[in-house]
Amino acid sequence: MAFRGWKWLLLLGRQNTLAKVWRSRRGGPSLCWKRCCHWSAGKSLDPEVRAFLEENTEVTNSGHLTPEIRLRLLTPRCRFWREKPDLWPYGDPFWAIYWPGGQALSRYILDNPHVVKGRSVLDLGSGCGATAIAAVMSGASQVLANDIDPIAGTAMILNCELNHLNPFPITIKNIINSEAGKWDLIVLGDMFYDEQLADGLHRWLQKCIRIHQTEVLIGDPGRHQFLSHSIRSQLHKVIEYSLPESTRQENYGLTSSTVWSYQPSKSLDDS
Repeated sequence: MAFRGWKWLLLLGRQNTLAKVWRSRRGGPSLCWKRCCHWSAGKSLDPEVRAFLEENTEVTNSGHLTPEIRLRLLTPRCRFWREKPDLWPYGDPFWAIYWPGGQALSRYILDNPHVVKGRSVLDLGSGCGATAIAAVMSGASQVLANDIDPIAGTAMILNCELNHLNPFPITIKNIINSEAGKWDLIVLGDMFYDEQLADGLHRWLQKCIRIHQTEVLIGDPGRHQFLSHSIRSQLHKVIEYSLPESTRQENYGLTSSTVWSYQPSKSLDDS
């Protein structure tokens, strides 16, 4: 089974498995900047994992909305585009795909640096780290990337190196349902692929907004699970981007991706 078929499984079914992992991993203590247990470059990088990722991904800045950012991704020229998925020695490589929602968020931040300049930013479900990288490039004062996959952490550090950036802190755990961290801005893309996970995100983001007046931006290409969720009524469209042809082909007909501002009603229950 080629990776294209593997990616189809990711889109249709395996994201449900990932959603279960998000739901099952309990959040830790409040993510204040100085108290957060984070992962940075140097001592944390496993040389074998690093070598494997360098050998089995391609460095590219084409075919997506942000040519300014170079990333290690799985492409048709990579071995595992064709190999059987079972031969991949780690968890499903969601981080190796530059998903459309993340592309839209990153493009918006690069085009509108005032959105992040001088602000603290949490990139939730960061994956390849592109949106966190865009925030650093645009002048964010502090950036924390969060993903539940430790291999994504390694990939993010490699991607920082590609873009001549010092690695930002990375936390590898589920922080949804933890205490609300004090962020100026939370960004998240392509996270609403499971109703129960979306419910948890809805409640946690509400809490962050209510307690800390955090701004929230969401990137999504209009998947059914997102548009049909109750959160949709709490969103304001900021901007919509037409996706490059290669991204359209890899995402089975999705033609555009949108950045939404999340503005929940004060009357909603956020307990």
